[in-house]
Amino acid sequence: MATKLFTDIIVGPIVSRRLGISLGVNLLPTNGKLCNFNCVYCECGWTLKSSEKLQFNPKEIVLEQLENKLFDWKAKGETLDVITFAGNGEPTMHPDFAEIIDATMALRDKYFPNVKVAVLSNATLLDRESVRSALDKVDRAILKIDSAFDETIKLIDAPQGSYSLRKVMNAMKKFRGEIIIQTMFLRGSYEGQIIDNTTKVEVDAWLDVLDEINPSQVMIYTIDRDTPLETLSKVSYEEMCEIAERVKNLEIEVSVAK
Repeated sequence: MATKLFTDIIVGPIVSRRLGISLGVNLLPTNGKLCNFNCVYCECGWTLKSSEKLQFNPKEIVLEQLENKLFDWKAKGETLDVITFAGNGEPTMHPDFAEIIDATMALRDKYFPNVKVAVLSNATLLDRESVRSALDKVDRAILKIDSAFDETIKLIDAPQGSYSLRKVMNAMKKFRGEIIIQTMFLRGSYEGQIIDNTTKVEVDAWLDVLDEINPSQVMIYTIDRDTPLETLSKVSYEEMCEIAERVKNLEIEVSVAK
């Protein structure tokens, strides 16, 4: 399928199905994907080996373009719900991530003090104090857990290098801010292996993980855009709502994206 990179540093604002009117910030290259995951469902396409040669967007340019956009948007009298760090890969990989977050919070307070700041992250770098401290400061640290099993995560998210969900969970427990867990539910096959994180075994174990982490919210969603792997299929809204009911039984707030 035809995947698509974000070709700008500042994206939108756009209407997000999970976040509302969102102004995107892409810290990653605009000419390629730079990520330590290679998710089979990523709308930006595959993480290529050549991505190691790509460059992060410079801190100064990111902040200049962000302030210009916020200034213009405010001058037009437009509304905004959230400033969202996402883009072509994993934003916390940026070497100046912590400084950019500090500056963004200040710009938010200057132009849109009621707007939230969110970061979409795969949570792999939470063991870095600078990353965890920066995420503590944002309003919505939205962290990915697509399965309770390392083997399923390796199949769906394909972490580059070693990965341990237990290590990620232990880092989450040190988190001082509010954690939002996002999970992509999907089915399909890849290189002869079945992909399905909706089975009873998968969902039961995933709920145990949520119970241990005790996030402030869980976001459930399924495929909505083109994916690099053509053998995937989305999960019905009704099935996701059934899973959501089980999350509610843990007394955790949950949202299901239509």
